[in-house]
Amino acid sequence: MSAPGRAAADRTVPEDATGTGTAPDTTTGAPFGEDQPSGTPAVPDTPAAPAAFARGRTVRPRRSVPWLLTAGLAGLLLLLTLASAGLGAYEIPPGDVLASLAHRAGLGDGELARVPESVLWNVRFPRIVLALLVGASLGCAGALMQGVFGNPLAEPGVIGVSSGAAVGAVAAISLGLGFLGTWTVPAFAFVSGLGTALLVYAMSRSGGRTEVVTLILTGIAVNAFAGALIGLFIFLADTAAVNQITFWQLGSLSQATWPKVLAVLPCAAAGLLAAPLYARKLDLLALGERPARHLGVDVERLRIVLVLVVALLTAAAVSVSGVIGFVGLVVPHLLRMAAGPGHRFLLPGSALGGAVVLLAGDLAARTVADPAELPLGVLTALFGSPFFFWLLRRTRRRQGGWA
Repeated sequence: MSAPGRAAADRTVPEDATGTGTAPDTTTGAPFGEDQPSGTPAVPDTPAAPAAFARGRTVRPRRSVPWLLTAGLAGLLLLLTLASAGLGAYEIPPGDVLASLAHRAGLGDGELARVPESVLWNVRFPRIVLALLVGASLGCAGALMQGVFGNPLAEPGVIGVSSGAAVGAVAAISLGLGFLGTWTVPAFAFVSGLGTALLVYAMSRSGGRTEVVTLILTGIAVNAFAGALIGLFIFLADTAAVNQITFWQLGSLSQATWPKVLAVLPCAAAGLLAAPLYARKLDLLALGERPARHLGVDVERLRIVLVLVVALLTAAAVSVSGVIGFVGLVVPHLLRMAAGPGHRFLLPGSALGGAVVLLAGDLAARTVADPAELPLGVLTALFGSPFFFWLLRRTRRRQGGWA
């Protein structure tokens, strides 16, 4: 054996899964560093071999992380759904919740009394489904934005969707508009949010291209202008309208109904189904714009499509829930830390994680200060902001771009 090979063999190698202290060769089972039988691939006799071999051994467990996370999030979501249906000012035992679900599905005849049945299907379940749709939309939109911008600090509000939706809602409330009935505020919020995102993108284009920095700066300027408009409308509004505006800006799902669920469902479903189709292109875009173009990605078209998807998801969510922050910022960041930056898992995982976070937040908002209800947006910001600050500190210590 050569001197470099002898030095490599003498070095301590990573333990294998059995903890024996040697990492066996994948083809022969011989300890690393010994001569390999003829006819079998030998591990290169270089000092770099143990490190390369160790990297090969650690890839396999990591591949299972996304599946484990998906299973864990799905199980947690089911538990939270059951808890949210039963807990509140009027408590319903889990067995009764399951019996009511089975009865509605035609699997049993255990119909509940009129009051608990009405509470479940007219109050609790619409709110649960709306929380799932809003949370999934915000989580997926956040993952898309971070992929488009190549920055883990990006979130849907960067392109002005949330502030634009707030302008529409505040204008409708302040001016006393009601020609669409209870749909006036959500409709104005949706149209205004979507229009603001398109305006930001159009203003940031130059020479048929859109630079990320220009898009961010344009979004900051439009957000500031939207804030000024909101302040003006609040100044002109009467006391009752100001109270309603404040309640809307704090974020809440207390007005959830089945018609609102059906209004959000098409936009949320379209965005959530479209997002995973662009996972591979987002992975290529993460290499940089120039390498992505060389690999066949139309970067400009990709950005246009994904900004539209983000605007659709966010505008639909904010129009019925008010402004809810940090879900689209923290959830994708946390999943990226746990399972890596691959968008094939990150996009659906962020949707699932966003649904879990928002449903848990809504449950806490309803029960922590019972019989009063805390604003959902305040609760998510209260816990999300220090948690995200911790993520920033962690990223800085490790000097990593994607944490």
